[in-house]
Amino acid sequence: MSVIKPFKGYRPTVDIAEKLASRPYDVLNTEEAREECKGNPYSLLHVTKAEIDLPAGHKDSDLETYIKVVENFNAFKDYGWLVQDNEEKLYIYAQSMNPTEADAHWQYGIVACAWSEDYVNKVIKKHELTRKDKEEDRMKHVRITNANVEPVFFAYPAVNEIDAIVDNIVRHQKPIYDFIAKEDGFGHRFWTIDDKATIDRLVELFATKVPAMYIADGHHRSAAAALVGQEKKENNPNHTGKEEYNFFMTVIFPDNQLKVIDYNRVVKDLNGLSKADFIEALGKTYVVEDMGTEIYKPAKLHEHSMYLDGHWYKMSAKPGTYNDNDPIGVLDVKILSDNVLDNILGIKDLRTDKRIDFVGGIRGLGELKRRVDSGEMKVAFAMYPVSMKQIIDIADSGNIMPPKTTWFEPKLRSGLVIHTLE
Repeated sequence: MSVIKPFKGYRPTVDIAEKLASRPYDVLNTEEAREECKGNPYSLLHVTKAEIDLPAGHKDSDLETYIKVVENFNAFKDYGWLVQDNEEKLYIYAQSMNPTEADAHWQYGIVACAWSEDYVNKVIKKHELTRKDKEEDRMKHVRITNANVEPVFFAYPAVNEIDAIVDNIVRHQKPIYDFIAKEDGFGHRFWTIDDKATIDRLVELFATKVPAMYIADGHHRSAAAALVGQEKKENNPNHTGKEEYNFFMTVIFPDNQLKVIDYNRVVKDLNGLSKADFIEALGKTYVVEDMGTEIYKPAKLHEHSMYLDGHWYKMSAKPGTYNDNDPIGVLDVKILSDNVLDNILGIKDLRTDKRIDFVGGIRGLGELKRRVDSGEMKVAFAMYPVSMKQIIDIADSGNIMPPKTTWFEPKLRSGLVIHTLE
């Protein structure tokens, strides 16, 4: 069962919360972050990507950058831009991609600390591989700030009583922060849970009703936070297990509120094949239909769309090319990887091959068309998005998804609350 705990969060004052909350460190490169922060000294990007405050050429892994991280983080606290709560609390964080629409979909997550031992013991489950260099980069950030500056995005199997508690709070309590981010138009709302009985009940419900939590987004941050906790445990001869470093900050959403977006592929060439020969090769494993020049979006599982030479094609996987009883074999990205990217196009390693790139569905299928029409890429494949059930099935089975399978939106804003390890 899952362990969560409240914590004394550092939070921005209401007047600057919208300016301080930033997009995550890994969705912007240095120049994009520098541009986004122009005229805004409050942005948490000054802490999460502190190289923007150094001369051009500094990398996020440079020693000078880490020194700047600590300097900026301390300044945010010294200036009173981040103020610590007096009591341990849980929080509620809600997001919407269409906040101004009448039928806006909001997802409501509980902000809490997860237990590092649950990550080690696989009660917190992952579906992606992590890279040691990226783990170490995030571990350095946790070590030097002694904090989880950015949260990790978790999911859990929905529990009716937890939903009811959250619903009661958001219906009867005005959010502390409520804004629409100017960069993308996404809505963000934030509440504190102050009542101790409510906090205790939520902790109890996770301990008795939630058998596992699943990393939706933030595998490297999860690994880094848990590993730093283990380091501190090993280096503390008086370790009791109750220290704050045993826990790291998460936002935990019920699985039935989350939407996974497609993650698409673009490829530079046809591996020496002509267009006609390539389409003929596809016919061995797919029924291929020319859908014309208008954008065609996959409509169901085991259906992809392809953009090639100004036309969109529907690709329906033939029976026998997939296995709906296998948590990996059912995935459309696996079907495409095996039957097209590997067997026809000769792309063996999605992580390292420079002939392939990946485009998050948030950019729309028009981005695929643009990259092919520009001549940069030769062919594009649009995927039907995976489901939360597929993600949970894979994590439960101990398997790992192929690279670049899931894309979650909205991304969590960083800076609405921060957890320190002391």
